Amino acid sequence: MPDCAFCSIVAGTAAADLVLEDDDLVAFLDRRPVFKGHVLLVPREHVVTLPDLPAGLRDGFLAAAQRLATAVVTGLGAQGSFVALNNVVSQSVPHLHLHVVPRTKGDGLRGFFWPRTGYADDAERGEYAARLRAALQ
Repeated sequence: MPDCAFCSIVAGTAAADLVLEDDDLVAFLDRRPVFKGHVLLVPREHVVTLPDLPAGLRDGFLAAAQRLATAVVTGLGAQGSFVALNNVVSQSVPHLHLHVVPRTKGDGLRGFFWPRTGYADDAERGEYAARLRAALQ
């Protein structure tokens, strides 16, 4: 879908801090200020809701979510992770996506290290992505 922000990232026409990608899935940092620190997992194919996810992608999608949830703990030192599945009903981007948020005790839903504000600079975001990529190797 040409006007989908996540499809643009999948196609490589929009910049993103990728942390995981394979033939079926892409995971990247969410740059939207309110979602700072979130990692988004999306199918390369434009899928709107979970019931539309092809059966052949379900196991890979859930396995990648598990890998990302583990990586935020091992790569960032978080105490745990919060995982939420979203689609067009609850989000402005009509592309099935899964949020993986590093958690620490008492952080609410703000994510790990940072409050709900923009990244300080590209280096901060780049270091965050690099630590996750290393944990996923």
